[in-house]
Amino acid sequence: MNSDKEEQILRKRILDLARAAENKDICTYTDFLNLNEASIFFRIIKDIPNVNYDLFGGYNGAERKVLCFYGDNSVKAFSDYITCIQILPLNKKFSDDLNHRDFLGSLMNLGIDRSKIGDILVREKEGYVFCETSISQFIIDNLDKVKHTNIKCSVMDKDAPDIQPRFQEIRGSVSSARLDSIIALAFNSSRTSILGLISGGRVFVDGKLIESNSYMLKEEETVSVRGLGKFIYKGMQNQSKKGRYFVVVLKYI
Repeated sequence: MNSDKEEQILRKRILDLARAAENKDICTYTDFLNLNEASIFFRIIKDIPNVNYDLFGGYNGAERKVLCFYGDNSVKAFSDYITCIQILPLNKKFSDDLNHRDFLGSLMNLGIDRSKIGDILVREKEGYVFCETSISQFIIDNLDKVKHTNIKCSVMDKDAPDIQPRFQEIRGSVSSARLDSIIALAFNSSRTSILGLISGGRVFVDGKLIESNSYMLKEEETVSVRGLGKFIYKGMQNQSKKGRYFVVVLKYI
């Protein structure tokens, strides 16, 4: 299925959910949306009926998020819809060094649709998987190994642990805070190579698709580049005598 067809299907699905929430005064949900899918929602937001909505991925700062429409402001829209599963090695001492790809691969091997899975947080050899509650028990019952490591799964009864991301601080000089210049600095690339990523729909700023290389970044905006990674733009520090600006970015590692 081509991307245009997929986008049309998603647009219709979102609008149908919004109308159902408005007409029936109920909560309606999408699956987990990736950055591109969330950006499609923001593009059609003007067509959405007068109904409350929220995007949430199970914790603050999540990249993959569920879109919920609801009629009652007092409703805790996501309290029963998203579950966090803790994955622990049975013997941590002899466990493989597990990463995000290892956990995701094991989940996909169970035949689970990627859209049912949100972010996966990794701390040392532990994994914390956000998923739709409807599949949480299936994961617990069937996931017993990640890579070559035997594991155990359990539902988190409390919030997921505060796993702080690690960053690499990058400093450099640019002619301006244009999106293409800052991305080139963050990933040590040429501005020419970055242009194709931007025009190709692979760059998102605070979750919204940006297709203009001349977009001017603002302090604290998060830039995600599919296939490369993401970073936080911290802003300009000072200006050189030649008019160039010294900037700082924090790249996720």
